[in-house]
Formats: sequence, structure tokens, C-alpha cells
Amino acid sequence: MGSGLAAGSVRARYLVYFQYLGTDFNGVAAVRGAQRAAGVQNYLEEAAEGLKSAVPVKFTISSRTDAGVHALSNAAHLDVQRRSGQAPFSPEVLTQALNTHLKHPAIRVLKAFRVPSDFHARYSATSRTYLYRLATGCPPHSPLSVFEQNRCWALPADSLDVAAMQEAAHHLLGTHDFSAFQSAGSPSPSSVRTLRRASVTPGPASPFLLPQESRRLRFWSLEFESQSFLYRQVRRMTAILVAVGLGTVTPAQVKAILESRDPLGKHQTRVAPAHGLFLKSVHYGGLEDLEAGSPACAQRECQGPPAGAA
Repeated sequence: MGSGLAAGSVRARYLVYFQYLGTDFNGVAAVRGAQRAAGVQNYLEEAAEGLKSAVPVKFTISSRTDAGVHALSNAAHLDVQRRSGQAPFSPEVLTQALNTHLKHPAIRVLKAFRVPSDFHARYSATSRTYLYRLATGCPPHSPLSVFEQNRCWALPADSLDVAAMQEAAHHLLGTHDFSAFQSAGSPSPSSVRTLRRASVTPGPASPFLLPQESRRLRFWSLEFESQSFLYRQVRRMTAILVAVGLGTVTPAQVKAILESRDPLGKHQTRVAPAHGLFLKSVHYGGLEDLEAGSPACAQRECQGPPAGAA
């Protein structure tokens, strides 16, 4: 805490879930300095100025996403230091206030919860799930519906070998060194990850297509779940699975690529476009009752941080 705060002021930590269409942003992380580009975090922190916290509010983001990537539900923690004599905001009031002050229509705060002062949105996460949307049957020189542009990867192929893609995805499951699917610039000291789920399924039909478009277009969903991912790992795994679906790579080759640990090999340099990727969810172990709104959670929400917490 800053030394100039009034005695008796209370700091409250919150976990907030928020969503965004990533098309207009330079990723989720804040862009500092005089650049014209902005991240989702810039708008969230600008909105938090309306909370009149005694110290500036900073969002600690759970999952960083690149420019153009969307989020159905990302998460972050923030601390709000109200003036002396003012009770902490309720989660409902905090959510409403942030949405009221948000200045970009492509961002929305979904919900908020009080959490202990040692809770960390990034390091406390136990599971993250990404969704990648594909569309097949898209003519090369015929743009996708304006309502689906920048929300899926449009492929000119009429079909995909989904069975082969599922076989290839099976090779990726489990604990492996995913160096072959990591782009340069990853800050992680280890490239070992545990992929809990990798699925390829037909996606729901889009309600935004004209009848003639609906007859030729099909949508597909790829989902990946892990506690954490390497930089661009999901987009690189997606690209190689699409290559399998198109018949240019075999499932056996995917296994060999994984075992090679070589990110610069012939096939693994492919990266799926950012605009088809969605962060679907972030989960935290031990907060299940919090999300369910249980009485135990409500009681904890009103309590202060545990003794000795940082």
C-alpha cells in the first residue's frame, strides 16, 4: 500500500471475467507509451478509473491473447483501495461500474467475485480452454459473410478428413515437450505441457448466412484444454491438424513432429490465423462453490484476507 493512504482504508481483491472481440485490439495486454494501438487491458484500466480507487487499479490478466484473438471468457484480478470509511464494492456493483465506464463496445465485463488477497489470476488457474473455428466450402474469391468475417478461418476446401484429424489430435494428448509447436518469443522456461483435451467436431451452423451460403458452408470446432499453453501453441497445433484434414500431413507425421521438438521443421512453421481463435474459459480449483453462489462462498466474500497474506 502507498504511504499516503488514509488510516482505515480497505483494499479488496476481485476476480473478474470479461469477454471481447479481438479484431480492434493489439492483443489483450496493455500497450504502454505513445503508440496508437491499444490492448483490451488499456480500456479495462481506463474504465477502472471511474471506481475512484485511492491507488491506481491495475489488471493482472490470466491469459494473454494476440492481436485479433477473441475471448468468450478471459479473467483477471484487480485490487480496489477505497477511501477511509467506505465499504468495499460488492461484486455486482463493481461489474456494473466497469461496464458503465467502458468506452469500447467490443469489451464486456461478465461477472466479478471477491477473492483472497493472495489470489493470482494467472498462477491460480487450473484449466484453460481454447476454441478454434473453421469454415469449409469458402470460394477463394468470395468473401465470407460480414457477420462471420474475422471470427473463423475460411478454407476453400469442400471437406476435411475429420477422422484423420482426430487421430492426429490423439497423438498430442498427455504430457509432452511441445517445443515443436512453440513460436519464438515464449517467456516460459519450460516447454513441457499437459494437453488434457484436443477435439475436432462439427460446429453449429451459423444463423448469419444466406440460404445459398448455408448449402455449401460447414463449420468445425477444435477445442484444446490445458492448465497453460506455450506462445502460439494452439494456433500451431490447429494449423497442423488442418493440414492433416486436407491430406498434406498424415497423423503419423504429427506424432513425429511432436517428438522432433523442432519448431522450425518443414510443416510445423505454419500458424493458423489469429481471428479464428477464442479463449473459451479459465477455471480455478477451489472456486467452484464461488461460481455456484453457495452460502459458504457468500460468507467468505465478506471476510477480509487471511492473516499474513501478501
